[in-house]
Amino acid sequence: MKKLNHTFLALMAAGLCSLPPAAFAQTAKDFEDMRNELKALRAELNALKAQQAQTPAAPAASASAWNDRIEAVELKQKDAVVLGDIPGSFRLPGSETSIRVYGYAEANMVKDFKGTAPGDTFTNLMEQPLGDTRNGKTSLTAQTSRFGFETSTPTGIGTFNTKIEADFYAYCGSECNRNRLRLRHAYGEYAGWLIGQTWSTFMDVDNLPETVDFNGPPGATFRRPAQVRYTYNNPDLAKFQFAIEEPTDGAKGPNLVARVDKGFDWGNLNARMMSHEQRIDGASKRGVGFGLGAGYKLTGTATLMAQYTRLDGDGDGAYLVGANYPVLDGGTVRLDKSHGVVLGLTNAFNDKLRATVSLGMVRSRHKLGDAYVNAYGAEGNHKLYQWHAGMYYLPIPNVELGSELIGGRRTTFDGQRGDMLRLNLQARYLFN
Repeated sequence: MKKLNHTFLALMAAGLCSLPPAAFAQTAKDFEDMRNELKALRAELNALKAQQAQTPAAPAASASAWNDRIEAVELKQKDAVVLGDIPGSFRLPGSETSIRVYGYAEANMVKDFKGTAPGDTFTNLMEQPLGDTRNGKTSLTAQTSRFGFETSTPTGIGTFNTKIEADFYAYCGSECNRNRLRLRHAYGEYAGWLIGQTWSTFMDVDNLPETVDFNGPPGATFRRPAQVRYTYNNPDLAKFQFAIEEPTDGAKGPNLVARVDKGFDWGNLNARMMSHEQRIDGASKRGVGFGLGAGYKLTGTATLMAQYTRLDGDGDGAYLVGANYPVLDGGTVRLDKSHGVVLGLTNAFNDKLRATVSLGMVRSRHKLGDAYVNAYGAEGNHKLYQWHAGMYYLPIPNVELGSELIGGRRTTFDGQRGDMLRLNLQARYLFN
């Protein structure tokens, strides 16, 4: 019976996740009332004990009744579910841990007016078909729906935080059904240390424009490696981060990243550096990366974002989306040397409507005839540019309807071109 009661309480606590903030506020008030009642009862019991000491003939049953009443209030307080420390969270009964359950169900329809690149429902300009193609297709998917959990537990020197998040868009090769569970984030964070899987320290999440398209524009970092990261934040100076990140497949040494961020009333600035190893068939070479990012608040609702990334090679295609892969030339590993730029302008017109326009560009420093291109092949990408114009409309709370027009061009080292033009429509249903 005791196990059944605990199960019932757990289910009741989970159900409270979906209550509106007003309901949590009422629960928190009830919890505070119980604490006050308990204090008053203890005070009255202490007064009763003092009276009994002076008059031994007083009935002992009175103290017993008070104890029973206090135990009832303590049990009620222990099992109460109250507002947690994280926005939108609740506190686990009998615990100091706050937990937030979040996520959304999402459906996308993508219509290509030009040829469709293989291997991905969403934008994949790096493999856009070359030449004049007009046989684009229509795709529908709900695989980018996601869910996650966040927790926060207070300790003597700060909070211990955890996060686990997953979606259903696992990569499984070209033109396959990707409808499989995929881990996005899984980490613990305490006293400046983060250990687990999350956005790369080299990635400028703050200045990455919002897009309806799941992949977004090329020219930026978009990677979630396993890592060990330390953060030192001095509000009067800057925030400094140092990380050891999961290496590219086949490499022996981890990737090393250092970063500094500074916030201002008008926006933010950051600078990033990285050293990474690329290994092919036993041969290896270490490359470097450098990045700058900035955000500027034009008005109270409009923000201009920009980021620049310079990278030597990228075996994962994620530290600089759009860069060509390393290639083995005899016994020598040759790395693409690429530049990436992403620009974005976003504005919230009101509580129900927001819009973003963005542009991503990648350019290789190599050209036809040099050693890298001779080894890689003339079909490698010399230039990429991709633009997005999209908006979200919120007809009712927790529902977002998105639409975005996307265009781009891929140019190879030998001058061939492939153009992309597509429409992405989206419906998203959020919880918490």
